[in-house]
Amino acid sequence: MPITLLSLLDYAGVATFAATGALMAAEKRQDLVTFIFFAAITGVGGGTLRDLLIGAPVFWVQDPGYSIVCAAVAVLIWVTRGRGLPGKTLLWLDAAGLCVYAVVGAAKALALGVSPVVCVVMGVITATFGGIIRDVLANEPSILLRRELYISPAIVSASVFVVLRVLNVDGALASAIAVVLGFGVRAGAIVAHWHLPAFTPPEKKDRQ
Repeated sequence: MPITLLSLLDYAGVATFAATGALMAAEKRQDLVTFIFFAAITGVGGGTLRDLLIGAPVFWVQDPGYSIVCAAVAVLIWVTRGRGLPGKTLLWLDAAGLCVYAVVGAAKALALGVSPVVCVVMGVITATFGGIIRDVLANEPSILLRRELYISPAIVSASVFVVLRVLNVDGALASAIAVVLGFGVRAGAIVAHWHLPAFTPPEKKDRQ
């Protein structure tokens, strides 16, 4: 397979999400096999659902390199025991992977001739589904239920990329701009606790 910007971003996204899965296994004091499983399911979960939905060959089935990357990342974290990693590594790695993978998912769908609107949806699914599976398997409250901007940064990255590509902006430049903007939104949520307004139900007297 020829090395392209999309394939490099794809591997980077898989490796980043695989690291978050392995780090979650580390937090739960699991064995090496569970490290690898968490890394794999987190790394390829979103892309698998994307490919199934758009009728494309499942990427990691076609290319065993993705499975090797997930296993290698898991073993590396197991061996190093996460030494030298700051406490919020999982959070920041997830933020980076979120935005990179949103672009990858949108780009793959766009390359297959999918409607631009659906490409944005595919980007969001690619970016978020692996993390959702990771949290569910680890019995952690899903980040989707917290008052944080999580899906929104993925929407920003995927939307910006698709719009720029439709306007014929160079793929590398479009990817860089999309990832930076999405990461900026996610960073604001982590550091400054940005969030969208929550639903406020009507008072009882308003419902009578």
